[in-house]
Amino acid sequence: MVLFFCTVVESYNSVPNQQPLKLLFIYNPISGGHHEQSIWTPNPIQWEEQIISYLDGLPHSYTVFKTTAQNDHQSIRAIVKKISPDRIAAIGGDGTLKMVVEATKDIDIPICIFPAGSANGMARELQMPLTAEGCMEVLLTGTVKPVDAILINQSHLCIHLSDIGINAQLVKYFEENDIRGKWGYAKEIFRVLWRRRLMNVQITSEKHSIQRKAFMVVIANASQYGTGARINPLGNVHDGIFEVVILRKLSITELFKMLFLNRKFNPEKTEVLQAQRLHIEVKRKIYFQVDGEYLGKTKSITAEVKPHIVKLIFPS
Repeated sequence: MVLFFCTVVESYNSVPNQQPLKLLFIYNPISGGHHEQSIWTPNPIQWEEQIISYLDGLPHSYTVFKTTAQNDHQSIRAIVKKISPDRIAAIGGDGTLKMVVEATKDIDIPICIFPAGSANGMARELQMPLTAEGCMEVLLTGTVKPVDAILINQSHLCIHLSDIGINAQLVKYFEENDIRGKWGYAKEIFRVLWRRRLMNVQITSEKHSIQRKAFMVVIANASQYGTGARINPLGNVHDGIFEVVILRKLSITELFKMLFLNRKFNPEKTEVLQAQRLHIEVKRKIYFQVDGEYLGKTKSITAEVKPHIVKLIFPS
């Protein structure tokens, strides 16, 4: 665990009428690659320098916590309880956001997403800026809104997208890959498609009880993956329900809709259901991921929406 604390009190820089805030930056140093450098453009530099530069002359205090993949959940809870920050910045990808949300789920503190990971789906959902300066402006002046989450298997909070099948398999391969970013994903996509297989799935909700053969089943709070593929045209993180997207056939036309169009899918190829509670059973164990974190293979998944359980900071 690495912490440093700095307070600066002078002029108000470019953000007028700012009240002093206690800020906590939670940073995954290997997000987006195996180095401690952000992927922000243009001219990426150490993100700490960008934040220090932005806060120069502002009345805010801040603490930085770097994750270590060792007891991060407990460490985050400890530092949050110790300093009682007004706002938290989660600097990393969807997995970093998931970790921060789970560590602070019973603590009423707004969270801002800084897209610095290999998969930044929720940041894309919120239309977060891709510069440190833009993210800092959102952190300090953005709009706080309550957001739904999905409780998966009574233990994981899904803010973005959870799935079984070929995408979870891709997440597993990507985690094992030493190439990060888009090239890492591209390399593993071919391996996933080569090894693809149909699942026999039983899906039960408060409204449906169906059996399907599918390549992938998505439990979707949000609408799109970090790649920009809009897997869930009905996605709304505030509506108190979630979608179940069943990829029944691999189709070029459906893929084109996901990548470039915001149109309804052909239900014979991509079926979309809505639910508040869900149970999924598969005959054979299959790859499973939640918000970009591979969680092994499973034969059974439960899901239940938790309306407005998280506060996120949206661009104004």
